[in-house]
This record gives sequence, C-alpha cells and structure tokens, in this order.
Amino acid sequence: MKELASIAVYCGSSPGTDPLYMARARDFGRLLASEGIALVYGGGNVGLMGAVADGALRAGGEVHGVITEALRVKELAHIELTSLVVVDTMHERKAAMADRADAFVALPGGFGTYDELFEVITWTQLGIHEKPCGILNCGGFFDELVAFIDKATAAGFVKQAHRDTVVVEADDATMLSRLRAWEPARIPKIVNRDQR
Repeated sequence: MKELASIAVYCGSSPGTDPLYMARARDFGRLLASEGIALVYGGGNVGLMGAVADGALRAGGEVHGVITEALRVKELAHIELTSLVVVDTMHERKAAMADRADAFVALPGGFGTYDELFEVITWTQLGIHEKPCGILNCGGFFDELVAFIDKATAAGFVKQAHRDTVVVEADDATMLSRLRAWEPARIPKIVNRDQR
C-alpha cells in the first residue's frame, strides 16, 4: 500500500457551468482532510481551486499552495492556507507542486489542468518519478478525454502498460484506494531501433 501524505490536485480556476463541479471539488478536499492527506494545489481562491482548498481547510486539513507572483498580485491567492509558496514562472509552479506531492489528481478544468495532468503522466511514463496520476471523472466530464487516451493507446502511441497506470474513477474514495494500491509500469517508454 502506497503512503499518501500529500496529493496535488489540478482543477479549474473557473467554477464551470454545472454546480456539481464545485460541490465535488469541495467534497474531495474534505475527503483528503478526513484521511489526513495534505492538499497541494495552485494556491488560488477562485473556481474549483478555491473550492477544493476551502473543503480541505473547513475539515481541518493541511493545504499547501504554489502560485506565481503575477497571479498573487492580482489578489487571486488564497489567504487562509497552511503555507503558500510564491514563484516566478508557471514552470516553477508545476515543478514545486510535483516535488511536494505523492500523487496527482485532476478534477474538471481547462487547458492549464490538462497541461499539468499530462506533464506528470509523462514524467511517470518516463520514470522521472514513480507517483500515481488520477483523473476524477466528475459527472462524466472527462469521458471524451479518456476515450481519446484509449484511442491513442489503440493506435500504438501509448503502451497499454503506461495507459494502465492512469487511474480513472468517478468515486472519490475509490480514487484514493486505487492510488494507494498503484504500481508503476516496469517497461521502458523508449524502444530500441530493432523493436520498431
């Protein structure tokens, strides 16, 4: 069983059009707090980012934010966090979040969420880290994205063993159980010329 002291959550800085997304973000934050798992996230006080942080904080959990100076000066930083790290660039922000987390979970969001998610999935695939990556499929939000990942796998661009390392779940508690039970793929990403 994998020890999960902290989980980085990637999600939207917007609330989305369905109230379900904000509710599920708050619920996931509360669950992390109840399980004694610290939340690592982008440090914002708006949208799903603010909701997941508020959910964890109201339940007595630890919440660690990482935000850029440019976003902080726009008054988007959450002021009630356990800790807030301010960095210069988005690249530094993503690296700092990855360093502080034992696992990664994406909730609904936009381009930034997908960028963060696919970067840590790629790092897992390449063996840069051995940390599980999950997609919390709230209300079927990620159905088409998961179908696209499966299409890329069927087309030979993603190995099935690497696809299998991406945890996709609709239920919060099941997501945590699967992240704890996760094992990395033990096959290389890069193939030799004679294997092409």
